[in-house]
Amino acid sequence: MEGSSYQRFPKVKIRELRDDYAKFELRDTDASMANALRRVMIAEVPTIAIDLVEIEVNSSVLNDEFIAHRLGLIPLTSERAMSMRFSRDCDACDGDGQCEFCSVEFHLRAKCHNDQTLDVTSKDLYSSDHTVVPVDFSDSAAATGEALDSKGIIIVKLRRGQELRLRAIARKGIGKDHAKWSPAATVTFMYEPSIHINEDLMDTLTPEEKRTWVESCPTRVFEFDSVTHQVTVVDPEAYTYDDEVIKKAEAMGKAGLVDITAKEDSFIFTVESTGAIKASQLILNAIDILKQKLDAVRLSDDTVEADDQFGELGAHMRGG
Repeated sequence: MEGSSYQRFPKVKIRELRDDYAKFELRDTDASMANALRRVMIAEVPTIAIDLVEIEVNSSVLNDEFIAHRLGLIPLTSERAMSMRFSRDCDACDGDGQCEFCSVEFHLRAKCHNDQTLDVTSKDLYSSDHTVVPVDFSDSAAATGEALDSKGIIIVKLRRGQELRLRAIARKGIGKDHAKWSPAATVTFMYEPSIHINEDLMDTLTPEEKRTWVESCPTRVFEFDSVTHQVTVVDPEAYTYDDEVIKKAEAMGKAGLVDITAKEDSFIFTVESTGAIKASQLILNAIDILKQKLDAVRLSDDTVEADDQFGELGAHMRGG
């Protein structure tokens, strides 16, 4: 019925989960909800990042602004970000953004005393809060079997006599304000493909034609068995909706050889975290924030005061 609505009960199934990576299925919903979740993960889940840098001494080859920018992009552990206050809303420091409730202070002091180049890294940043420190990637690298130097992220290199001393203030923020606050390295989703081969048409092809058709797919979605001469679907999720196999079938005069459709209520998400928070916590925080936004929209349907928050959108939702 046109204009009707229905209550949906989305389901989530975790496929793979690591500290910095998650892959899961989102079912029984539509693209609007899937994309809303993706955008919230990228731009609205808060983290902590360096926002103010006071440089006392800098005799390195990099200027002050360059170093401040590099410091801002160093991911900091942000498990307590959700409970922290935004500096603009903090009543303890009147919005100054330099108190224990809305900020964390860092210090860095480094000087090269010999002829060997000194690497100043994120491990040289000393935090006033042991729960907010630069992310250590050596643990995640060891879990995946990769070799990684545990010195940290390089900020600058110093030669003999060069020195860097600074004080930095880290604050809570979201990716919508600046990318340095985004907890996600990447968040993607795709429609789950449904692939069906027309076996009757497939049987009319010669083994060489079957092999050629399988090889026309840029990714390994299909497989040709040289013994049984059967074509099977081995990895439907590898399909990139490029239509190459469909075009190849049409060129061979076998239109309808394969039917590929996207399940419009099923999505496969891939989430990679910067390390500021775990991928699992990133997803949970995004769901909490999305629920808060939906509650606010629901509230705006009943109260005129919501116009101050939603402007024309709130009035439009009430038919104004």
